[in-house]
Amino acid sequence: MTKATLYLQPQIHKALKLKAAQTDRSISDVANSAIESALAEDQEDIQTLTGRAGGSTEPYAAFLDALKSDGKL
Repeated sequence: MTKATLYLQPQIHKALKLKAAQTDRSISDVANSAIESALAEDQEDIQTLTGRAGGSTEPYAAFLDALKSDGKL
């Protein structure tokens, strides 16, 4: 493990302390789990966007024209 100093808003620190006490875990463990979850979610988003990069796109104006010609606008 690497030691790091974080500056937290007082209410965030209080929430971490309460969650740690309630779950019988350390503040570091709760924070590490939250950070890991956030990073994993970011990675999933990046993979999703990368998968869509090769997909077809339609300019916004053309899309609006299509809706208008279909009578939906």
